[in-house]
Amino acid sequence: MDDKNIKLVLAYDGTHYHGWQRQRNGITIQEVIEERLQIMTGEPVNLIASGRTDAGVHALNQVCNFITRSTIPLKSIRKGLNSLLPDDIFVKDAEYVPREFHSRYSAKNKTYKYRILNSETPDIFQRDFLWHIRPALDTKEMTACLSFLKGTHDFSCFKSAGSGNTDPVRTVLTAEINGPKYGVVRIVIEADGFLRHMVRNIVGTVVEAGLGKMSPERFKEIIDLQDRQLAGVKAPPKGLFLVKVRY
Repeated sequence: MDDKNIKLVLAYDGTHYHGWQRQRNGITIQEVIEERLQIMTGEPVNLIASGRTDAGVHALNQVCNFITRSTIPLKSIRKGLNSLLPDDIFVKDAEYVPREFHSRYSAKNKTYKYRILNSETPDIFQRDFLWHIRPALDTKEMTACLSFLKGTHDFSCFKSAGSGNTDPVRTVLTAEINGPKYGVVRIVIEADGFLRHMVRNIVGTVVEAGLGKMSPERFKEIIDLQDRQLAGVKAPPKGLFLVKVRY
């Protein structure tokens, strides 16, 4: 019986999970899906993701793949998984891909979106999906900061400790602000890869510029100096979404 490589596209609310990757101290997205796939296929499953989202981070289109000998049709895998999974994880698509396809290593670039509610009053129904900041943000200053991210740079200043990435050089293709619309500011960043907590560290630093605590020139200087201690705080995970993975 030939092995099959199956690619899944997932959406999930990461609020109640300790991130993507299996770990001992809490339930994870990977663990939940692998357990359901094992029930369906009757075999151990190793699910590979395009990237390991952190605890509390969400995904609109996370891509993952697994190898199986199961003869279950694709439509049945998608339908069966969705019937077994909790309602905060959803399989949007399932397809066969070449044996050499790898969700992480085959990816060309990824897009993340970060949502900020810039309003005096909170939105209690969206509190798990955005960062609430009361003081008015200067989005022009924030946009000026983001412009310095574009291109290929050493992003050590936005890499959190404990990262397994030894090469801090990444190429940012898009870095922009959308909005505010209905009080929500969206920061969108597309790159060929991301360091640990890179987007959240960028957002935390850009917000300081938006609050008048840092100039765009200082933001560029921080990038040039490659020192994490000079950058801003790490934005909370709940406002971050993995939007798209391109292959």
